[in-house]
Amino acid sequence: MSLKKTMAQNIQTIIILTIFVPIIGSFTIPLAGLISKKARSFWSVLLALATTASSMLLIPFALRGGELAFRKVLGLGVDFIVVADALSVFMAVASSFIGALIVVYSLGYIGHEENQSEYYFIVLLFIGSMMGLVFSANLVFLYLFWEIAALACWRLIGFYRVREYVLKADKAFLVTFFGAVAMLLGFILVYAQTGTFDLTAMRGTAIPGIAVLLILMGMFSKSATVPLHTWLPDAGVAPTTVTALLHAAVLVKIGVYAFARLFCWTFRIPEGWQEAIPVLAVVSSLVAAAAAVVETDLKRILAYSTVSQIGYIFLGFAVMNPMGVSGSLLFILMHGLAKAGLFLCAGIVIHATGERDIRRLGGQIKNMPWTAAAFIFCAFSVIGIPPFGGFFSKFMVIVATVQSGRVWVAAAALFAAVLTMYYLFKVFSAVFMGEPAGHGHKEGTRSMVFVVVTLAVLSLLAGLLVAYPTKLANVAAGEILRWMK
Repeated sequence: MSLKKTMAQNIQTIIILTIFVPIIGSFTIPLAGLISKKARSFWSVLLALATTASSMLLIPFALRGGELAFRKVLGLGVDFIVVADALSVFMAVASSFIGALIVVYSLGYIGHEENQSEYYFIVLLFIGSMMGLVFSANLVFLYLFWEIAALACWRLIGFYRVREYVLKADKAFLVTFFGAVAMLLGFILVYAQTGTFDLTAMRGTAIPGIAVLLILMGMFSKSATVPLHTWLPDAGVAPTTVTALLHAAVLVKIGVYAFARLFCWTFRIPEGWQEAIPVLAVVSSLVAAAAAVVETDLKRILAYSTVSQIGYIFLGFAVMNPMGVSGSLLFILMHGLAKAGLFLCAGIVIHATGERDIRRLGGQIKNMPWTAAAFIFCAFSVIGIPPFGGFFSKFMVIVATVQSGRVWVAAAALFAAVLTMYYLFKVFSAVFMGEPAGHGHKEGTRSMVFVVVTLAVLSLLAGLLVAYPTKLANVAAGEILRWMK
């Protein structure tokens, strides 16, 4: 057997493990729970870390460039196809790593909650569905993993058995399901045109505007882009660990990944849509930033912030030049690290005080110094202050927008960044500065504080060592845009 063939088989094995370790492992969580609480916690963390480790094993291959596709014929014209390239590896590493940190944080955050076996089962299934989606190169399986993620999202948002919360979970499911059905119709139109669901066979294919519209509805609903965004702030009724998963690691990143895979890597879209999508992205960013400015609920402010920042990611991909695509990929990582940190810091504050209204908080830096420091570090990254990681990704997206000739769109994106600075500084001042509101509160368990500090430090290190993730992002951008040459 040749060395090249052996390497290809090894890569295939690693991809299969990355997808199915969390999916199959999730079904063993209840069994571990029957042994003991510690066994369940240990097994959950081990599965999450194993998923991250297996995805990281693909980094050397991804850095060398090129693609490997693996097929398993299943019949009825549907093949199980996975593709290993810099794009899929970048997304898998970023999502699984942040997801693993959130699982570790969960040990302290939900340690006294009921239904913990269900919680860890769905979280691991959620992460596994993301891994399946990022490696899938067949529209049928991409849609399948898309819907598994939607079901997991629905159950996690309604984790607390409260009628009001369950109704908001139902809202999230209905909005994203509506988008998914529209997207499926778009896939059917593409199949009617091409006769295949294989993305590797459709590269460079021009698709009609109606198919673009239908597929975009699925992407925008999943990524909570204006006007299909209202479900995401309402999802704040879920445990903070869940909202961190939704905003930073998995759910909203599904839409932007699908955009990159379908509209940058695979299809050619009509020129009218190439002009319209950057405008839609920056409008979404501005509207959400304005909503965050006037909001007073801590988790809803951060939720609107996510909607705003996702607009930047869409913008970078939509301008379809190398710097824009690289910037958006970096943005996925930098935003994931920092936004997970912000939500988990908010979780520590809410867990300790029982309060979410920033007008009723204050002076918490005296009770929670580590949390306050982690929050401001992560805020610096989301705002885009050098040398934090968020600066480089946001800078690249804005410069790429200027290079594409859309100067006023870049100016609007820059104004959205100013609004981001305003509302995040307002939150920090209201929550952590001033006189303490109420009695002294404990900062949180060691695992919770460890995770938020780790995310804050990584948000800084990602900027200081930005050349390393940028190298992989540049390789991915080159592969994504290869068919345009």
